[in-house]
Amino acid sequence: MAAESIAMLPYTISSSSSIPSDHRLLPRVLSVSHSQTSAALSRNCLSSSTQSSLLFSNHSLRKCLPPPLKALVTADTQTANTTPLSVDDRVGVLLLNLGGPETLDDVQPFLFNLFADPDIIRLPRLFRFLQKPLAQFISVLRAPKSKEGYAAIGGGSPLRTITDKQAEELRKSLWEKDVPAKVYVGMRYWHPFTEEAIEQIKRDGITKLVVLPLYPQFSISTSGSSLRLLESIFREDEYLVNMQHTVIPSWYQREGYITAMANLIEKELKRFDLPDEVMIFFSAHGVPLAYVEEAGDPYKAEMEECIDLIMEELEKRNITNAYTLAYQSRVGPVEWLRPYTDETIIELGQKGVKRLLAVPISFVSEHIETLEEIDVEYKELALKSGIETWGRVPALGCEATFISDLADAVIESLPYVGAMAVSNLEARQSLVPLGSVEELLAAYDSQRRELPPPVTVWEWGWTKSAETWNGRAAMLAVVVLLVLEVTTGEGFLHQWGILPLHP
Repeated sequence: MAAESIAMLPYTISSSSSIPSDHRLLPRVLSVSHSQTSAALSRNCLSSSTQSSLLFSNHSLRKCLPPPLKALVTADTQTANTTPLSVDDRVGVLLLNLGGPETLDDVQPFLFNLFADPDIIRLPRLFRFLQKPLAQFISVLRAPKSKEGYAAIGGGSPLRTITDKQAEELRKSLWEKDVPAKVYVGMRYWHPFTEEAIEQIKRDGITKLVVLPLYPQFSISTSGSSLRLLESIFREDEYLVNMQHTVIPSWYQREGYITAMANLIEKELKRFDLPDEVMIFFSAHGVPLAYVEEAGDPYKAEMEECIDLIMEELEKRNITNAYTLAYQSRVGPVEWLRPYTDETIIELGQKGVKRLLAVPISFVSEHIETLEEIDVEYKELALKSGIETWGRVPALGCEATFISDLADAVIESLPYVGAMAVSNLEARQSLVPLGSVEELLAAYDSQRRELPPPVTVWEWGWTKSAETWNGRAAMLAVVVLLVLEVTTGEGFLHQWGILPLHP
């Protein structure tokens, strides 16, 4: 089943020229900052407050930056002045996730929220007034098929229940580490919405907030989408503008996360009759190829580095199985990251692979992509393709090592950690405070460029993207029909009650 749940911008009917490589943008997580000074941060951690800056490790930041901006990051760094947390500080942690329909009746309105997001379906400026009618149209069309998928996994997504449990376990772990924080859950497309979580944060009088997207690897279409929403909320609220906050955009490289993933893989390998002959099959959620190649999305690079780190950990345990990575859940007519999961499974079967262990690498909770797409569709495909024994590593959920490491990530993101808690942080990777890069933030905020469409140049004749043009033509036809519906007040959308009849 094509995934409903991820903000991967599968549909694009706009057209623009490609963005030059020198102007490729970092993920919009950068623009969460409201001011331009500096603070001490951990690796891959963005802090924003009345005194804030962006800080990454030299290697990871320089790898993502376009050439004109690499000069901003040097080996000569300084730790900014910060103020230890006082007894009056109230610490909150906001977990961001996608959300999912809890009942079959929720499926269509959930899909509407998903497709009404301009980050999911990007329309040309001239047609943006059609965003919601188009979202209504697509959600009505896709709801029946989507309901079948959710019915197959129990009648709804378990994502909220699992995320609430993760929040509670994270709260307990923080308190055990002497950090009395409150933990909140904010979903992008279903309850509890991010806006609801923010209102509760304000009612609780939180003064320092750690924003933690539950996506190990950063993508402009997952964490980025949630953070852009959060940015708009912050800019409209004086209380939030003045509240210090820190964003942890990705945490795939953390020792605890890597250890927890290796533990699960090792455990599942032991279930096979010949563990050494099992192919470890990492399946990650895909993104449109243009987002990596044209918009500078670090998702692919972070994913590959993540898998390298997991395999290095397994090798320390004398586990040297063959492994591969593929991308699942592609939807729409555009080209996505390759290799595709379904195609790779077929190829592995043709090559004689008999034992396969699927590892859902970009998911920390069970939901429709793991329970239906992997457990049902891909398993069935694997068995038909000649693979005899199939296994699947469960999502991390509330695994103790994972939760404890998230708690450490929260602690390390707070200024002057030692003033808050006594924790064995020195045994972990150290903080890497870098110099201020407020010039980068200013340059990004001033341009606010739109992400490029997955296809930017018309090509005639036979091309490898023939399927893309079919999809673009279909989407253009949909827009034309919607324009006629809106301008004339007549048509099947009005007859079906999707658009209101004119009086």
